[in-house]
Amino acid sequence: MGSVAQRIEQVRAEGRAALVGYLPVGYPTVEGSVEAMRAMVAGGVDVVEIGLPYSDPLMDGPVIQRATQQALDNGARSRDAFTAVRAVVGAGAPALVMTYWNLIDRYGIERFAAELAEAGGSGLITPDLLPDDCEDWLTASESHDLDRVFLVAQTTTPERMRMTVEASRGFVYAASLMGVTGVRSVGVEARDLVARTREVATLPVCVGLGVRTAEQAADVAGYADGVIVGTAFVQALESGGPSAVESLARELAEGVRAAERVSA
Repeated sequence: MGSVAQRIEQVRAEGRAALVGYLPVGYPTVEGSVEAMRAMVAGGVDVVEIGLPYSDPLMDGPVIQRATQQALDNGARSRDAFTAVRAVVGAGAPALVMTYWNLIDRYGIERFAAELAEAGGSGLITPDLLPDDCEDWLTASESHDLDRVFLVAQTTTPERMRMTVEASRGFVYAASLMGVTGVRSVGVEARDLVARTREVATLPVCVGLGVRTAEQAADVAGYADGVIVGTAFVQALESGGPSAVESLARELAEGVRAAERVSA
């Protein structure tokens, strides 16, 4: 069991869901993003997603697109993820890198996996990678004991749901909305998606896309194993710096802890 699954199991034993927070490395600077990630952990985030800036982020909404473009303009590179990973792990939280696959392919799959493991990272979230088209990543992740987090959505067929779950390790990412991040709030369909995923999954199921407030976090935490928040953290960093990120983390963590859990 990878460290992310272990952390989720730990918080489940406390009777709550995990809070997962996303920020892109390099925004506003590499040093500033690392400070903000530490602030998330200090505020109560259980697992940190470190985003790799990419020039064509198809799944990301305008807030994250602006942040990642600024990171690229400021010279952020894929290797900066390892600096962020070390900082997050040092602050006491597991770290996953969230990335579009082209960046890993260009860097070198085996090379990236080895350097991520050496830095203490737990694995990758790959939103645009299909589990039936990633033999090299499956091999590298097994070799370096890394988690593989794949996405399922409302449109995922039962056959592909089963395939995705079988290929995943760490948790399964349930994308609660169709479209890009940060545009709409999480809907009631997310509960059904989690239930469908659990029919074939023994791994934890975490819900992302659309969670912004403590109330929304509490609602999702009532039925999911983890609540993933991205755009709201980027907005907090943009408007108030790391201190605002920590304050938001505390609010969301309180919401998660206040949730009335429904048995899986």
